[in-house]
Amino acid sequence: MIDQAFPRQEVRAQLFGEYRARGLWGTRTFNDVLEEGCTVTFPDRRFIVASPDRPAELTFRQMHERGLQLAGALHALGLRKGDVLAMEMPNWMEACLTYHACAALGVVVTPIIHIYQAKEVEFILRQSRAKVFMVPDTWRGVDYLAMVQEIRPRLPDLQNVIVVGEKVPDDCLSFGDVAERATPDFPRPNISPDEPHILAYTSGTTSDPKGVVHSHNTLLSELRAIAAASGGGPDDVFLCPNPIGHIAGIYSALIAPFMLGYKALVLMDGWDPSWALQLIQEHRITFTGGATFFLATLLNAPNFKDYDVSSLREFGLGGAGVPPTLVEQAAGVGWWSMRAYGCTEHPSITMGTKDDPLEKRAHTDGRPMLDVEVRLIDDDLNDVGPGEEGEIISRGPDQFLGYMDPAMDADAFTEDGWFRTGDIGRFDAEGYLTITDRKKDIIIRGGENISAREVEEILAEHPKVQEAAVTPVSDERYGERVCAFVITRESQPLTLNEVLEHFKARGVAKQKTPERLEIVDAFPRTLSGKVQKYVLRRGIERA
Repeated sequence: MIDQAFPRQEVRAQLFGEYRARGLWGTRTFNDVLEEGCTVTFPDRRFIVASPDRPAELTFRQMHERGLQLAGALHALGLRKGDVLAMEMPNWMEACLTYHACAALGVVVTPIIHIYQAKEVEFILRQSRAKVFMVPDTWRGVDYLAMVQEIRPRLPDLQNVIVVGEKVPDDCLSFGDVAERATPDFPRPNISPDEPHILAYTSGTTSDPKGVVHSHNTLLSELRAIAAASGGGPDDVFLCPNPIGHIAGIYSALIAPFMLGYKALVLMDGWDPSWALQLIQEHRITFTGGATFFLATLLNAPNFKDYDVSSLREFGLGGAGVPPTLVEQAAGVGWWSMRAYGCTEHPSITMGTKDDPLEKRAHTDGRPMLDVEVRLIDDDLNDVGPGEEGEIISRGPDQFLGYMDPAMDADAFTEDGWFRTGDIGRFDAEGYLTITDRKKDIIIRGGENISAREVEEILAEHPKVQEAAVTPVSDERYGERVCAFVITRESQPLTLNEVLEHFKARGVAKQKTPERLEIVDAFPRTLSGKVQKYVLRRGIERA
């Protein structure tokens, strides 16, 4: 049961009241939305799980019917409105049906990134006080049951573990057995749109994940803003490569299809660029989106030309820094690609649109979304002028209610209720925002600040570079030097000398030129696609 007070309550309550008065927050909840979309507006649309392990397909109506029946079974297990069900699941139909069931019960869903191990999962289950935890038995070589057996004795609130798969320990329930108890006969709760709906945990890079509380109203506002910016509707076939353990997957697979009425939603169980190309061709995909990593590997797949991808129209980009060259490369094959900026706390802050010129789509992160306000401030919390860099602060009806740990809210919000993203950016004269850095993603060399993002973008222009990540490396003389980690195209050799010549030709300050080069095959990443730079830096510091 989620029950805590959020700091800055008075200021935030006033803001929430304004959203209601302006009609930005209403009375609808997701059980209303799903029922309408699945039984009235779009009942015959298709929901397809593309999976080598558990492929499945249902119509929206079938999903809703089975979700209601599963809700009856979960109610019989003791789940009630406000309780938490956590699931660390691949993109399988069982997880999607469970979401529908929880919406009907008013149960808060806590999706957990499937790569999290015992330490992170135990923290999330303990903090959320989850009563039910849903996992596969094994998936992609990971034994989830072993993890459950390790951490369960330390989780007094956890009452039931539901397992999808063949191996089910005696102290767990199989999903099949739970589904056999399904019944649509259960008392319908009275759900408020201001109550928590999703408790999402951020893919933290240095510490325990942060529990981010979203209500029905915040997520419905997110959907309205996305639809206004990027479109998508009944004529589209949408490919979702995003994991449902992440906010992008929650939105694009579990929420948007039933409100926007896609002709079909194809949910990928894991990412493989060749398989994605095959699915685009097979289902005539028109629209997709995800992290930079997805588009980069798709465009650079060795067999790209073997597939007919002419149906694909748009690729929305977010979750990680986007090199301008990638957007330009997508345009070269006829795809509209737009950069977007947001985070789990405030999922969509700015976004480009297909009507923006290529220069803006490639070199900026778009303009503020519908009903979203954005300011840039200096270290003294004063607004900066156009063209000047400042910390990005935002507010809007799609912003989260607060963290599960209320102590975190004090640092997260300003006194007047603006969310501090911790990112650095600048507005141009036309109101387009460009993310220039993280506040902490700066290399201090001899007392001079160097933007890691800037160095990465220059590296991305080199013809041999597929992707680059830049971190500081300790240095006795300068304090820090610039170290570049690079994945090359088609594993081509690249020398530091070539990098030096490339930067010299670009005419940038010599201090920004990488002084150490590490060629790697892949980057450690969070599930949103962000490179875990602290892992890269730790590796070379230890060496």
